[in-house]
Amino acid sequence: MHSLSIFGTSSDAGKSTLSFALTYLLHHRGLHVAPFKAQNVSNNSLVTDIDKGEIAIPQAFAAEAIGLQTTSLFNPILLKSGEANRAHMIINGKSVGDTDVWAYYKDMKRLKPIVKEAFVGLQKEYECIVAEGAGSPVELNLMDKDLSNIYVAEEFNTKIVLVADIQRGGVFASIYGVYNLLPNKLRKNVIGVIVNKFQGDISLFDEGIKIIEEDFGIKVLGVVPFKPFNLGFEDSASLMGYTQDTSKAIIKVGVIKLPHISNFTDFEPLVVDEEIELNFITSPSQAAVCDLLIVPGSKRVVDDLLWLRKRGFEPILTDKNRHIIVICGGYEMMFERIIDEQMIESPNKLVKGFGRFKGNVHFQKEKIVQKGCYNQQGIMVAGYEIHNAVAKKRSKKKKNLYGTFLHGIFENDAFRYKVFHTINKNYKGYNFKHFKQNAIADFAKHIDLHVDVDFIQKRLSE
Repeated sequence: MHSLSIFGTSSDAGKSTLSFALTYLLHHRGLHVAPFKAQNVSNNSLVTDIDKGEIAIPQAFAAEAIGLQTTSLFNPILLKSGEANRAHMIINGKSVGDTDVWAYYKDMKRLKPIVKEAFVGLQKEYECIVAEGAGSPVELNLMDKDLSNIYVAEEFNTKIVLVADIQRGGVFASIYGVYNLLPNKLRKNVIGVIVNKFQGDISLFDEGIKIIEEDFGIKVLGVVPFKPFNLGFEDSASLMGYTQDTSKAIIKVGVIKLPHISNFTDFEPLVVDEEIELNFITSPSQAAVCDLLIVPGSKRVVDDLLWLRKRGFEPILTDKNRHIIVICGGYEMMFERIIDEQMIESPNKLVKGFGRFKGNVHFQKEKIVQKGCYNQQGIMVAGYEIHNAVAKKRSKKKKNLYGTFLHGIFENDAFRYKVFHTINKNYKGYNFKHFKQNAIADFAKHIDLHVDVDFIQKRLSE
C-alpha cells in the first residue's frame, strides 16, 4: 500500500481541506490511515494527546476527525513566524529556539532525518499516510530543500494527487506547469488532479476536463463545487475567508486582528454560531459597536500591545463597563507590567501593560505546553495552554473582564452559554461537538460525491 501526497498547484488551493477529507474518506473505506505534514509554517497550533507537543491545526483536525489520538509525528517540524526573516522552530513537538530562513535552509542534513524518522514511525502503525504538501512543489530553486513536497514524495515513493484552485484563474497553466516541472520519477506517481472551488454549472467545465485529460495526459479525479467549511483553519488567510449567515445574530463580537494573532481557531465555535455575528476588527471605531470584545493570543505579545496603544484601543480596553475577554497573549497584556528580562520574545525587558489585573507577568525560557480540564468560572472546560509567560493565576475575572491562558474555551457549550447569556438573555446556544461532527461528515460526503476516491484507493494499492 502506497502513501499519498497532496500537492497544490498554488498556495491556498485547498490542500489542507482535501487532505483532511481524503484521510476521513479512506478511513471510512477501511484503511488504517494517518495525516502528516513534514513542515508547517503557522502560528496556529494544538497540544498533542500522546506526547504533549505542538503540531499545526490541520493535522490535529484530520486526526481528531477519525478518532486518532494526536502525536507530534503527524507534524515533526513546525515554524512559527516572527519578525523579518526569523521564525520560532518546534521539532517533534518541542520548542528548540529561533532560526532565520537562511540558517534553516542550510540545515537540511539535520532536518530530513527528523522528517524521515517521523514518517517511518507512522508507517509502522498505519497502512497509508496522507501527506499534505506545502505551497507549490515546483519552486525550482528550492526543490532540494522542499521537505513537505519533494522530499517526502521521493523518499517514500508516495502516489500524488494535485489540487488546483479554479477561482484564482490560470488553472490550466498551473496544472500543466506543475505537472511538467515535477521530476520524471514523481510525474509517474501522479494519480490525477482535483479541480477545486468551482462555482457555477459544472457542465461548463466539461471541455476543460477534456483538455486536461486528452491534451495534458492528466486524469481529472473530480471537479469540486465551492462549499464553505468554517473549521480547521490553518492560517489567518484561510480564517479571513470564513462565511457567516448573520440573519439570526443577536450578539456582535469583535476579535481584534492583532498583527501577530495566533490560535485563531479559538473562534471557530463563534464563526458557526448563528446567534453570533463575528468580525475581525482593526480599529477602535469598529470595537465601539461590539457587544463583546476579544483580545486573542499573540506570537509577539509586546509588539501587539504597543500596536494596540498606537491604534488607540487603550481607552476601550480599560473601559470597565465593556464586556471583554482576553486569551493567552491578550491576557498577559492586561497585567500592570510585562517583564521579559531574557528578551525571549521582545528586546523590551519591561513594558507597561493595560493594568486591568494587578501584578506582573514574567517571560520564562521554558514554554508551558499542556492540555487538560480546567475550572473556568465554575465550569470544567477542556482546553490547552501554549505560552512562555507566567502569572500567579491561570485565569482571572474582574467585573466585565475575563482573562485566561486557556485556548479552546468556546468549544465548551456550558461556558459559551454562560458568557453570551450574560450579555443577551435571549441567547440559546448550541451543541458544538455535534455541529462539528455533522459538518465534517457533510463536507466529506460533498468531496466523496465529486471526487473519484475509489480510483485513488485503487491506485494506492498498486
